[in-house]
Amino acid sequence: MTDLHHEESPVSEPAAIRATTMLPALREEVDLHTQDGLTLVGELASPREGPPSATLLTLHPLPTHGGYMDSHVLRKASWRLPALAGHAVLRFNMRGTTSPRGTSEGTFDGGVAERLDVLAALEFAAHRHLPDRWLVGWSFGTEVALMHGVDPSLTGAILLSPPLHRATDRDLDRWADFGRPLVVLVPELDDYLRPAEAERRFRRVPQAEVIPVAGAKHLWVGEPAVRRVLDEIVSHVTPRVPVPLPTTWPVPLDDGSRLPVQEQR
Repeated sequence: MTDLHHEESPVSEPAAIRATTMLPALREEVDLHTQDGLTLVGELASPREGPPSATLLTLHPLPTHGGYMDSHVLRKASWRLPALAGHAVLRFNMRGTTSPRGTSEGTFDGGVAERLDVLAALEFAAHRHLPDRWLVGWSFGTEVALMHGVDPSLTGAILLSPPLHRATDRDLDRWADFGRPLVVLVPELDDYLRPAEAERRFRRVPQAEVIPVAGAKHLWVGEPAVRRVLDEIVSHVTPRVPVPLPTTWPVPLDDGSRLPVQEQR
């Protein structure tokens, strides 16, 4: 009697999603064009399979203090959310801002002329027929969103660590009249605006949802903080996608039906 030995196909373990993990997406370098004649550099990350379920138009922190399109929360949103939630994520350098992608033309204007940068992003999204558009601002980006984000093409906005230094009560009143959702994530240990004061200031906007985040700081340092931000974004933008989001990603199958995790070195 002959023994027959069958080789079992090796079973691969899922790969952990780490701070440097870039999940599969269609990634395209793009230029935005402002009404005052500037070219802004950026990147659009989209799902590899099928159209996007929603669109995030991201506004980065203060460029005079190191903010740019690659600021880590925005970068990780673009690396993960096309694959995990089906989102398209547009990141770009506002005027006068430099990143490895390049330098956007123009000069930083403290949030004033940046109105035209927001408009350029909205026009790009409309031209590309990107659906269900949300602004996602972080720190200085929240000021720009509050001052210039009232636009009928938007579904709503998500604010991360709003300082409320440049944005005024008048801007908040305009958002109140706008009526679109405003989701406000406020770190418990923020350097500029903490939850109790944020609750008081945002009472002017009836539809604003202020979410205190225990233990978090203004810069959302560390994977737990980043995951909380991304979970909140997904739960508000695409509620049908379950959260918390996965912390692992399947490795490639022999038939090529899965794509490998790519690491940014």
